[in-house]
Amino acid sequence: MDYKRTIVITGGAGFIGSHVVRLFVNKYPEYKVINLDKLTYAGNLANLKDVENAPNYSFVKMDICDFDAFYQLMKDEHIDGIIHLAAESHVDRSIKDPFCFARTNVMGTLSLLQAAKLYWESLPEKYEGKRFYHISTDEVYGALEMTHPEGIEPPFSTKASSASHHEAYGTDFFYEDTRYNPHSPYSAAKASSDHFVRAYHDTYGMPTIVTNCSNNYGPNQFPEKLIPLFINNIRHRKALPVYGKGENVRDWLYVEDHARAIDTIFHHGRVAETYNIGGFNEWKNIDIIKVLINTVDRLLGREEGEDLNLITYVTDRLGHDARYAIDSTKLQKELGWEPSLQFEEGIEKTVRWYLDNQEWMDNVTSGEYEKYYESMYAKR
Repeated sequence: MDYKRTIVITGGAGFIGSHVVRLFVNKYPEYKVINLDKLTYAGNLANLKDVENAPNYSFVKMDICDFDAFYQLMKDEHIDGIIHLAAESHVDRSIKDPFCFARTNVMGTLSLLQAAKLYWESLPEKYEGKRFYHISTDEVYGALEMTHPEGIEPPFSTKASSASHHEAYGTDFFYEDTRYNPHSPYSAAKASSDHFVRAYHDTYGMPTIVTNCSNNYGPNQFPEKLIPLFINNIRHRKALPVYGKGENVRDWLYVEDHARAIDTIFHHGRVAETYNIGGFNEWKNIDIIKVLINTVDRLLGREEGEDLNLITYVTDRLGHDARYAIDSTKLQKELGWEPSLQFEEGIEKTVRWYLDNQEWMDNVTSGEYEKYYESMYAKR
């Protein structure tokens, strides 16, 4: 079949990436969608069981730092679009091993950029009809102050459609022109990769786009992150380790809403622009944890709040940013995107998914899926 487009989605076996792959495979049968993933601990092809046999889907196991292999893939598959999600993303891991984060997030991104540049510039049409879309994080902006953190009661969800935000914790937000001020090795590596992407547009004319997104939640998230980790711990009545007093504030976005935003921006966003993607859902960590406890207890037939005693306060993370809050007004006004789910609805769906998919959770937490992939690819 002659496909209208051939798109590579890097990190497509991961949490956000798998939702983007699924959306593109199902929505665009005229596209060839290549899922490129190294299958590190956070990559799991079980996340894509429902589309693995789709005629327009293929998987390639590859390290994004392997320039030669990716350049050959560009030529072999005539790739005209790259949606780049592959990254090391856990702050705690970056504090322990910053070199790994610099290698993957910075040098891996540079490898993709250079391979795309060389291949696209070799074509008669060059950059016409091409796109390099880089997904980044709100953490590159640093931290916001909480100007009135006391006496605020949840919920704070709003489905904003204009620049008028709720102001639960402060009046300041991250905008597309907010100065970069990363505070962790993870965010520093992502900030560097963002700069390289923009530099390739400014220097070579490559058609690039960068988006910076708030915290995602939803199905298939690796359970080192707060929400799936705590759902699983509550289920098994294990301790819930909360950094500091649990007062750090994050803006939360349901992962399928992020995938929809990526689809919209990839197809309709303006080249060389930055778009912020946020959920308009600011919550203190401790308040989210209490919602998770109440929801898990209720769905498991326990008395609501029965497991609040599992909360355990631990030493705060090094350089723990106080508050993140994204302003998505530009994306809403230019492209018409907005989050579809209130946080309460999204968290209910999320908790139900993890409780209904305990086999997936057990497989991930045991590491059995990694052994399977190692064995499978060692035979090739």
